[in-house]
Amino acid sequence: MARRKKGRDISGWLVVDKPAGVTSTSVVNKVRWALDARKAGHAGTLDPTATGVLAIALGEATKTVPYVTDAMKAYRFTMRLGAATNTDDTEGEIIATSDTRPTDAQIIAALPAFTGDIEQVPPQFSAVKVDGERAYARARDGEEMELKSRPLFVESLEMISRDGDLLVLEMVCGKGGYVRSIARDLGVALGCLGHVDHLRRIWSGPFEPSDGVDWSTLETLARDPKLDDYIHPLSVGLQDLDELPATPEGAVRLRNGNPGMVIASGVEYGAECWASYEGKPVAVGIYKAGELHPSRVFNL
Repeated sequence: MARRKKGRDISGWLVVDKPAGVTSTSVVNKVRWALDARKAGHAGTLDPTATGVLAIALGEATKTVPYVTDAMKAYRFTMRLGAATNTDDTEGEIIATSDTRPTDAQIIAALPAFTGDIEQVPPQFSAVKVDGERAYARARDGEEMELKSRPLFVESLEMISRDGDLLVLEMVCGKGGYVRSIARDLGVALGCLGHVDHLRRIWSGPFEPSDGVDWSTLETLARDPKLDDYIHPLSVGLQDLDELPATPEGAVRLRNGNPGMVIASGVEYGAECWASYEGKPVAVGIYKAGELHPSRVFNL
């Protein structure tokens, strides 16, 4: 007989304003312990040195992680001009320097080339896999790899302010964006080199810092029922999909993994949607001729 996992069977989202110096995995483990939750996972890794929004899925909400991971995200970051590092941020060693400095007008003129559908090469120190091994593990051993470029959609990239060699930029992008790569490539394009000095995720999909807890509050309320007040419903992670109320019979069929009848108006055939019954999410699936064909079923 399989051993039952320990912890509370709770589902929903907890948003943490991650501090610098903590890994995303450590935040997940902290949240799981603080809530005594049976299951938890995050939607989009943040570098250990980065701060800001890290959305933690609990229980059945882990089935909605892909929808938050795929959503648009916004970053505000400080880029230091004049030096490149092997990690593309302040954690690494300086590998090249430049005395060239662009004007504000030159910086602003260079930004449009980094918007829209672009190709981006991940940093050498990143979690992408090379022959089954994480790139950062090989980079730590001194190996220099030729990483393949990856497509990225950047909705906007703007310069907010400048103080000498420090630029404050704000970027809104889709899934898989490396801010460190943007800083590295922008520095090369400007002829001055550059790297990330500070990085903060200011929102992720439907989540903002004000929606959650900071690290101090998380520690203070650990194992306290008051922490439950910060948990958002599972359905928040499905905001980019249409909600279709299920009929009573349809809800039963959907919960068993079968196509079920839903009430739809103006929904296109083949659209991905989610079904609810009496206000609770039942399943995510594809809408076809009055029925939702489930791909994920929620056991709530």
